[in-house]
Order: sequence, then C-alpha cells, then structure tokens
Amino acid sequence: MPAQGGAALIGRLHVITDTRAGRDPLVVVDAALRAGAPVVQVRGKELTDRQLYELTCQIAERCAAHGASCVVDDRVHVAQAAGVAGVHVGDHDLPVATVRALLGPGGVVGATARDPLAACAHEAAGATYLGVGPAYATESKAGLPAPIGTEGVGRVARAVSIPVIAIAGVTVDRIEDLLAAGAYGVAVIGALSDAEDPFAATEEMLRAIDRAIGT
Repeated sequence: MPAQGGAALIGRLHVITDTRAGRDPLVVVDAALRAGAPVVQVRGKELTDRQLYELTCQIAERCAAHGASCVVDDRVHVAQAAGVAGVHVGDHDLPVATVRALLGPGGVVGATARDPLAACAHEAAGATYLGVGPAYATESKAGLPAPIGTEGVGRVARAVSIPVIAIAGVTVDRIEDLLAAGAYGVAVIGALSDAEDPFAATEEMLRAIDRAIGT
C-alpha cells in the first residue's frame, strides 16, 4: 500500500509535548506555535486516556488557530476522539496498516523506524512519514536503544520515498547535518522544553531548517 494522506500536513519541525513532572507543555506549545512551528505531536506516556484527550483538545484548538497540524502519539482512539490530523505509532503500538485502515486515506500516520528494513515495511503499509532515531543520546525519554547518528538516519532516508523526521538529541547545531544526511525535518522535546525562551528557540530552529534547505 503506498503512503497516503496528509503529505502537506507533515512539516519540517515537529514539537513533541513534554509532560514530565514540573513541565507545562501548553506554555511550550503556545510559544512554538507563535514562532511558526508547523506540527505538534501530543505525547503523554504517563497520562490516562482522559488526561491525554483533554490535553489533545487544548492543543488541537491552538494548532487550528495557527494553521498547524496536531498528531497524537500512540493512542489512535484519542486522536479520533479529538478529531486531529493523525497518529504516530511505535514498535509496540497498533501496526501501521491497521492505523491506516482506521484513519482512512486522509489521515497522517507516522511510524518509528531505526533501520531501512522496518522503514520500507512501514512505507508499504501506508505510513505518511517516519520518525527515525534515536539520532543522538537524549534524556527526554528513557529506555531508548543506542543512537544511530546521522549515518543511520541517512540509511533510512535513502531507503524510502516518504519524509524522514529525525528524532532524539536534536539541537539547532545538528539540524544541518541531519538534513544533509537525508532527513526531511526534525522532532524535538528537550530543545524547547528546556529552553529559557521556547519562542526564540523555535525561531532559531526554523531558521536553521531554512538555511539547511536553502530558502
């Protein structure tokens, strides 16, 4: 099955919510959207379905006001209930083909991949884009495998025709190398949630992306 739906909704900078204790994801999301972030992925591993749904609805409203896309991590039913653009699934979530069948051709379906074999399988199953990593070491998410670096990101990007979004340990200084390796864009958590000024940090990342793609 070829990739379907939502290609124009992917964007080159994905802002992933940080719902760890002591963090306020809405403050970061508001700042990032004001700065021009095109995509917000709502992730809340420790949240209940109800909590994640309520957070998603708040973020979806903000995204709509700024013309940005909203994607939910893992939980397809929450994305459907909130009426957002799509879902990003990992290795232990529903299969890509199943999610594609649930969302139909118009939904965004992101999938996690570390290697070309998995990436090609996800593309064949109908993924819209791939989240590829961990590109670098990160403290934003525990239990990740070893980083694959820019070379690993590049191997995946060369194996598929759908956009690759590099994730984990992404900083503004690493954007040029990642896009040069073949990534379409990047996804960030700590680079914004740990920033003193998430608005300025988002602007800086967007400028780095523009420089890397020559615009």
